[in-house]
Amino acid sequence: MLGTMATVLSATIVNVALPDIMAEFGIGQGQAHWLASGFIAAMTTTMLTTGWLLDRFGLRRSLACAMLLFSVISVAGGFSQSPEMLIAARIGQGAVAGLMQPMAMYLVFRIFPRERRGQAMGIYGMGVILAPALGPVLGGVLVDQLDWRFVMFAPAPVTALGIFMVWKFLPRPVAPLQLYPFDFRGLVWLALAVVSSLDALNHLQAPDQNGVRILLGALLAVAATTLFVRRERRARHPLLQVSLLRQRSFLFANIGAVALGLALFGSTYLIPLFVQTALGFSATEAGLLMLPAGIVLGLTFPIAGRLADRRSARGLITFGMVLFAASAVLFALSDLSLGFVWLALWAVIGRIGLGFMLPALSTGALNPLEPHQLGYGSSTINFTRQLGGAYGINLVALTLEYGEHAAGLPTINAFHTAWWLVAAFVALAVWPVWRIRD
Repeated sequence: MLGTMATVLSATIVNVALPDIMAEFGIGQGQAHWLASGFIAAMTTTMLTTGWLLDRFGLRRSLACAMLLFSVISVAGGFSQSPEMLIAARIGQGAVAGLMQPMAMYLVFRIFPRERRGQAMGIYGMGVILAPALGPVLGGVLVDQLDWRFVMFAPAPVTALGIFMVWKFLPRPVAPLQLYPFDFRGLVWLALAVVSSLDALNHLQAPDQNGVRILLGALLAVAATTLFVRRERRARHPLLQVSLLRQRSFLFANIGAVALGLALFGSTYLIPLFVQTALGFSATEAGLLMLPAGIVLGLTFPIAGRLADRRSARGLITFGMVLFAASAVLFALSDLSLGFVWLALWAVIGRIGLGFMLPALSTGALNPLEPHQLGYGSSTINFTRQLGGAYGINLVALTLEYGEHAAGLPTINAFHTAWWLVAAFVALAVWPVWRIRD
């Protein structure tokens, strides 16, 4: 839980610091959004390596080393002297976060029986959600009272405590570790596919100056994706076990996870930027706006977790999607006269929807799997969720860039368009989710 809290804290806390970072380094929104999307892209790329790490080194050693590396990178990133150094640190944080996050879900599903996994995920989620609940608030206070650099330092104490607890509480491996080669070729093709496609999307913000680069990026992404799929189908020990996707419920749950990632990371990126840029809120006010939503989400998780053990997974996920889509529509209809309380309420509605989606998606995807498939299954469902987040942030940033501007900044109309886009993507995912078998 501490490892996941640190990764989620890192993913969300930097958003309220973006205006200050942009001002200090003199960079635009097109480059600054790589601080968020670069983190998510790196996290997405490395998530599929978790299954191999667990088989090769065991959970105890893998998690402790990942937490140590994450702490070092976080501290180093806080001392960045250029935007390139800061982006590199964010990418490093994301790469290590991608190793840590699936390990928690693997442990929950490996230890708890099927009839208690939803409850366990709900309790786990309640603890983890403290990070995005407190992250924007903590980030806003750190930015306003100290300096934006402290948002990079903030996750390090969490992972430092996690290292101690790993060595004290996690057991040493009982079963013999499996020694088989790592799929480096698959990782290279996957990294090329993710990075080139995100780079092409990023440069679409200025297509006239980057036409050749956009075309080459798109072609490279298609070629790398094709080679990755071919490699995973033929490799003896692939990063992505294609056989898992032949299971109907697992496949449709992963499609729902893409929508969940887009909703979670797209809205977490969009809300602070929206209220600070279009509505004139301070960083602290932007953080406080998200606090009630985080608290309500923390209270929702245990309830949704218990329901996930007893009710239809597809029904709970669909209910959550409808609530979140409604929240996005309400933000899209908001104007400059709307007060703080109403905006906080729209955020609360969206977070309740997310609270119902996450435990049910996990149980719907992983309950049908055998114990030996849980390592790769958990890394795959986390991978697809992060993939949705990576592309969601880029699509939101692209929408803002093409939207109406005033004095070099997106107007409220540009933000409205972005909110409608998020609502549409979540609504479209209802159909495949409804096909998950109970």
